[in-house]
Amino acid sequence: MPTRTETLSRSINKAIARASLDEIISRLKSLGSEKNRAGMQRYGINVDKAFGVSVTKLRALAKELGRNHELSLQLWSTDIHEAKILAALVAESDKVTPRQMDAWVRDFDSWDVCDTICGSLFDKTPHAYKKAAEWSKKDEMFIKRAGFALMAWLAVHDKKANDKSFEKFFPLIRRASTDE
Repeated sequence: MPTRTETLSRSINKAIARASLDEIISRLKSLGSEKNRAGMQRYGINVDKAFGVSVTKLRALAKELGRNHELSLQLWSTDIHEAKILAALVAESDKVTPRQMDAWVRDFDSWDVCDTICGSLFDKTPHAYKKAAEWSKKDEMFIKRAGFALMAWLAVHDKKANDKSFEKFFPLIRRASTDE
């Protein structure tokens, strides 16, 4: 049973984390622009919940924030376009669970969120190969895309993998090659 001091300390830490999240969201807003939103929209990116922050600025902010899995989960929960991408950039891949991957993939609503998260986070997890195969068989557009994006990112990033690791994807690719 936690002591009063421990309970108070946890409450203070949660309040500090919340203030930090609010500060980060304010910062994201300030980094965005209507010009960037218009450009994103031209490329088919869903901008309903976007500020118009460039990926370059998101990567710089992620570098400044450092790895923080709890912050990553908080950013994701905001449902803000750039916060989702930032969530992947600050997440700790060794703490990502298959359950988290499934929850996040169901929230994908834009190709850039899908591709960035698959290539900046999911491909670094020990669950990547299994999820690539599993998701490639789904009917939902962005879940299926995530499966194939993971295959592509694994081919680029997993330098230790042998050919057999990727040959397992060939039947999945062939099966989906006629998908409209």
